[in-house]
Amino acid sequence: MCSFYILYSEKLQQYYYGYSCDDLSERIRKHNSNHKGFTGKTNDWQLVYKEEYATKTEAFKRELQIKKWKSRKRVESLINKSKI
Repeated sequence: MCSFYILYSEKLQQYYYGYSCDDLSERIRKHNSNHKGFTGKTNDWQLVYKEEYATKTEAFKRELQIKKWKSRKRVESLINKSKI
C-alpha cells in the first residue's frame, strides 16, 4: 500500500506534498530530521492529509495532480473535507 500525503509546517506556513510506499510515520520522521532539502529547513512538519493507493504509480499521479492545482485554497478545501 502506498500513500499520497500532505504535510504542513506552522513555522514556514507552507504545505509539502509527497508520496511513499514505506511506513508513513517513519517517512514523516525523516522529513522532520536535520537534512538537506526543502523539509530539512524546519522540524515541525505535521501530517494534515493522506490518501492510500494500491500502487506507487497511482500515488505519484495524485501528487502531480495536486501540485498542478497551484491553489492554496483548493488544497485547504481538500484538507478540511477530510478527517485524518
